[in-house]
Amino acid sequence: MMTQIRMSEYLVDRPAREIWQTTHDPVPELTDGQVAARIDYVSIDPGMTMWITDKRSYMPPVRPGDVMRAFGVAEIIESRSDNFAVGDWVTGFLGVQSHGVFNEREVRKIPVDLAAPELFLSGLGMTGYTAYFGMMDIGRPEAEETVVVSAASGAVGSIAAQLAKKAGARVIGIAGGANKCRYLTETLGLDAAIDYKSEDVGARLDALVPNHIDIYYDNVGGPILDAALTRMRYRGRIVVCGAVSQYENMAAAQGPKNYMEIVTQSIKMQGFTMRDYMHRVPEAIQVLAAGLGDGSLVCRQHVLDGLESLADGLEMLLSGANQGKLLIRVAHEEGHS
Repeated sequence: MMTQIRMSEYLVDRPAREIWQTTHDPVPELTDGQVAARIDYVSIDPGMTMWITDKRSYMPPVRPGDVMRAFGVAEIIESRSDNFAVGDWVTGFLGVQSHGVFNEREVRKIPVDLAAPELFLSGLGMTGYTAYFGMMDIGRPEAEETVVVSAASGAVGSIAAQLAKKAGARVIGIAGGANKCRYLTETLGLDAAIDYKSEDVGARLDALVPNHIDIYYDNVGGPILDAALTRMRYRGRIVVCGAVSQYENMAAAQGPKNYMEIVTQSIKMQGFTMRDYMHRVPEAIQVLAAGLGDGSLVCRQHVLDGLESLADGLEMLLSGANQGKLLIRVAHEEGHS
């Protein structure tokens, strides 16, 4: 029997936790080219907040009544595919559910001999790849440059900041709360941290970066993006990865007030999503796995238990209450592997 979390309707003028319903269905019979999988971990990501509206985004929205879209990792428990065997581990858009049946092209194998399966949802998953390509392919930090990363203690920001540091840059992280800022400097080894909840971000940037910012890696948008824009050096680079400060009100999202700085300072400002880089995932895995293996990269995970924790997890993500990559560990009843 499968347990699923479905989206009952698009999010419009009501709390997000009211649009979820739990259903139970038998595992369907397989047809040729399909696999059945037991899902062990599900990822909670900022993109989910866009998938539950009918607004245009980089992916179509989830349809009302469908299982909520989510990345997951799973073990194959039955196969009618020549490319997958029972016992293989896979990842993909597996949904917020305990089990699923997938066409073989919907999943890809993960090398669990390299790392624990759940790491392929964090440091070795889409968040790690996003940090890697955003920072190293678009930002391209060099030694002695100054890099500022917002949401720097988060899943993407923490990896992006560490990669810039490994490239020889001076790295300043922005995060919410004293504990997160200590994590940035004491554990990740960043040069400085700014607590946006208790400090004036602009004033702190002025003090820490008197000669302007070379690269700003933006995960939040809003006022922090505006503060960075006015402090960019001539021909600086801004990597636009996300805008979590705007996700709760996408219908009236706030754009940058200081956008003319892009013109007057010849700033390169580029957004991206992982669909631009899927063909290069093996490159990212190689670099990230090496860093995680030798300890030069740190990846922190925040794990919630049970599919029913999805609503709590999304609220934590938007408020910044999580400490690291947010995952759901799926509970399985005995005898229902």
